[in-house]
Amino acid sequence: MKHKTKLQTSRFDLMCLGLCLAFGVFLGTSAQAQKQTEPMKFTKTKSVETQAIYREYRGVHLGMTIEETRSKLGDPVFKSDDQDVYVFAANETTQIVFNAKHKVTCISTDYLGGVGAPDYRTVVGTELETRPNGSKYKMIRYESDGFWVSYNQSGTTVPMVTVTIQAEL
Repeated sequence: MKHKTKLQTSRFDLMCLGLCLAFGVFLGTSAQAQKQTEPMKFTKTKSVETQAIYREYRGVHLGMTIEETRSKLGDPVFKSDDQDVYVFAANETTQIVFNAKHKVTCISTDYLGGVGAPDYRTVVGTELETRPNGSKYKMIRYESDGFWVSYNQSGTTVPMVTVTIQAEL
């Protein structure tokens, strides 16, 4: 009977060791993939030369109050003094961030599968940069207007598109 217990313990030990090794290999390849990512490039733009194409989302723009935002978008699924979260469809969610004065400082919308996402040219106006991992990205700064806009498309099988408008802080 003791022999079976030792054998079962041995199998359990081997199984734990195998899981630990598999997890270690996974972490190692994940860390290696992260090292291969190129740094993001930013485009600086003067608003005198180029007008910002994408300034608002569903009628909400930077600087609006919480009350104005909620009157445009309705009741959020998550509500607080510094952030509201809206779910408009299974594939479209939006986060609105407020500052201490309860004014909008960031609007970030995620489109699962890219469904419903605006065309990148209407957001950043130029071609997206493709990174080695297959994702596509572009950020445009409007320094004289005090904000930036970005368009990010993941390189996954079911892509996630994130469009963000944020005040320069």
